[in-house]
Amino acid sequence: MKIKRFFAKDMRTALLQVKEELGVDAVIMSNKKVAGGVEIVAAIDGDNQSSTFGSMPNLSRRQATATPSTAGQYTAPPARKATRDLQDDRVSLQSEKTDGGSMTKRFANMLKQYSNTSEESSYRDESADSLNSLLERQNKHREEQNGNVRIRENSPLAKLIAEDRRIPRPEPRLDPTRYDRRKPQTEQEEGSNELENMREEMTSIRRLLEHQVSGLLWQEVERREPLRAMLIKRLERMGVSPELADQMACYIPEDTKPARAWKALLALVSDQINVTKQDILKRGGVVALLGPTGVGKTTTIAKLAARAAMEYGANNVALVTTDTYRIGAHEQLSIYGRIMGCPVKVAKDSSELADVIYQLRNRKLILVDTAGMGQRDVRLSEQLDTLMQESGEVIHSYLVLPATAQRRVLQETIDHFRRIPLSGCILTKLDESLSLGEFVSVVIQNALPVAYIANGQRVPEDIVIAQPKYLIAKANELLEKSTENEPHYWNSDNEGF
Repeated sequence: MKIKRFFAKDMRTALLQVKEELGVDAVIMSNKKVAGGVEIVAAIDGDNQSSTFGSMPNLSRRQATATPSTAGQYTAPPARKATRDLQDDRVSLQSEKTDGGSMTKRFANMLKQYSNTSEESSYRDESADSLNSLLERQNKHREEQNGNVRIRENSPLAKLIAEDRRIPRPEPRLDPTRYDRRKPQTEQEEGSNELENMREEMTSIRRLLEHQVSGLLWQEVERREPLRAMLIKRLERMGVSPELADQMACYIPEDTKPARAWKALLALVSDQINVTKQDILKRGGVVALLGPTGVGKTTTIAKLAARAAMEYGANNVALVTTDTYRIGAHEQLSIYGRIMGCPVKVAKDSSELADVIYQLRNRKLILVDTAGMGQRDVRLSEQLDTLMQESGEVIHSYLVLPATAQRRVLQETIDHFRRIPLSGCILTKLDESLSLGEFVSVVIQNALPVAYIANGQRVPEDIVIAQPKYLIAKANELLEKSTENEPHYWNSDNEGF
């Protein structure tokens, strides 16, 4: 009989090693858990060993090459890949270094232990000690051990369990609306998405219908009132808003000749433009120019200051700047002041502005240049608050608007700068504009008076007092240039405005 001890990481691997080393007829003597895995002691009869080893020449060859120094540990050969890779598993075989008497006594005890097991399972076949039957017995033994666990009657745990059993427990109630509450949420989300899609489709359909209806209405206007339709289109080409163009064209009789109707329409539009009744230079006082960045505030102030200095003398004119946001912002105004001989002061806040105005109270005209800020700049409110503070003098504020801006930009600028009372506006960059209808529409719809018109960069020549007829004539001239290759019903060159 040959007895060997095997070490492996789990029971399955150990049994596979026993099967490979000793064959299927090997008998498991003992098994226990050790550090790092399990330990199995297996034995095989001498006859079975010879027959088994004879059937495995590869294993006999490996055992023959083993040395006595390595008899205690043996590396298990790799199994076939179809079953399990055991390349990293190792088997430790240690021979029992005991005397013959102790070995005989131990073997007798093991035979006695397994004889009882063989009697209980006598109904099985001759392969009861095979590996399969061993696994079944081990599982059965483990189940019996787990089933034999009992709690003592007098233990505290038993008392707690008994008391818990006596307490009546309410039966679990299922909430029938639990699923119903979740389901409407999903349906509600889907319904909201469908409703949103439906709204978008309805909006698209409504816009399409409005476009079609407006087209039909316009065709009806062209059929019934061709002169009015022609005048409306002409004003819109000038840049006038559709609402104002429709309103102005209604006052022209339908039986009027086209050339005479256009001339009358331009006169009607010019009558709607307001201008300041008092000239800034003649009135004097404190005048502040407001507006977005790059609209020409500093150049306009230089033009007004030069004209005032020529009329009243440089000692009666002073320049003040509140633009402290940009580096060297007041340098340009300082150069103009040195050329004209006018003093230039800098005011950082409302208190300094009040002090500067008080120091220059004997001057006939004080021109205040503000920082150029966009209508959406958050610092605009601070700039306007500076001018709204009580300084002891009435400040007349004028909004500078460029002729090159779009109608919506001009309207937004007026809306943002109306926080303070505006005395009027000044039109700049007329020489760079391609149409004036946008500016005309904005000043008419907002009833904003026009004070000056700047039509160039020269100081002080390129600035004139605003006149509605001059403004409309310039707008008509720009319209003629843009539509000179288009046919008209009249020759506007013969009948100028």
